[in-house]
Amino acid sequence: MNVLAINGSPRKNENTATLLNKALEGAAAQGAKTELVHLYDLNFKGCISCFACKLKDGKSYGKCAVKDDLTSILEKIDNADAIILGSPIYFGNVTGEMRSFMERMTFPYLVYDKNYSSLFKKKIPVGFIYTMNLDEKTMQEWGYIPVLKGTENMIGRIIGAPEGPEVLYVTDTYQFNDYSKYVVTGFDEAHKAKRRKEEFPKDCEKAFAMGARFAGNTK
Repeated sequence: MNVLAINGSPRKNENTATLLNKALEGAAAQGAKTELVHLYDLNFKGCISCFACKLKDGKSYGKCAVKDDLTSILEKIDNADAIILGSPIYFGNVTGEMRSFMERMTFPYLVYDKNYSSLFKKKIPVGFIYTMNLDEKTMQEWGYIPVLKGTENMIGRIIGAPEGPEVLYVTDTYQFNDYSKYVVTGFDEAHKAKRRKEEFPKDCEKAFAMGARFAGNTK
């Protein structure tokens, strides 16, 4: 049983990475083997539209032909029993690194037939963990959820379990150790610190529970 988490944040020890580690702790508690991949450690690009993954009788049919630091990670995805994708939200969407990864991960499995079927050999639990500076109300008003849901649905139908992806939104996050050093007058440091103390531990518990459920479902 293998549970793989992908960190789309440039930071290895902050909000997104912390939540992913908690999710993996939950999976490990159920006996799963776990691994966390930091995308910003890797040298890769998004899909280059070479279509080698769609070539009839091609040696790369159904898999990405590009060879770079992502190649071994895609092999791990192919053998994973569950995956959890984590990213901070930049300008209303996941980071560029995460977007590039998602293109490379899913497009080779997508078949250009009438049903847009999938070559992925099984259906696995898929989780999304998003972190963002905005509060929940503003996130909804600015239309983040429909944008993110479109990608979730696409990835879910290609590799995901029938019940669909599981999503955790972590909003109004604490971003700076000292807010006075930055031009961020739109945010109340005391409020941010209070939320970090009171709400972020609850988010960590939710992430832990996600990992535990995923590992439990793959037994």
